[in-house]
Amino acid sequence: MVVISFPNVVQGPLVYKSLELRANGHLTGMLTLNLLNQKAGNSGTAGMARTMEPLAKKIFKGVLVVELVGVFGAYFLFNKMNTSQDFRQTMSKKFPFILEVYYKSIEQSGMYGVREQDQEKWLNSKN
Repeated sequence: MVVISFPNVVQGPLVYKSLELRANGHLTGMLTLNLLNQKAGNSGTAGMARTMEPLAKKIFKGVLVVELVGVFGAYFLFNKMNTSQDFRQTMSKKFPFILEVYYKSIEQSGMYGVREQDQEKWLNSKN
């Protein structure tokens, strides 16, 4: 004789659902599933979404802060390079690729001759 039963064990917010297979009164197989207890106010995926929500909010806030720092940093850097020829000379020594991006961006906006003025001043200051 084969008997299949589905006993439930409730422990806090979890329900352990078991599928027991018995042959001649002896347990021959068992499958156990862990589910959220719907009586405790948690429904399967909705409970999972609620627990993931604070983590998602923290990640979103972190990404937003990094983006804002990047935007304000880029603005500060551009403004400093746009107003100080000495700072552009420092940038040319330490980070020439950033200075090249600056020159290309202002040339794209229609302001020409800044690169040439800088090179002329730096050449004259060496002599």
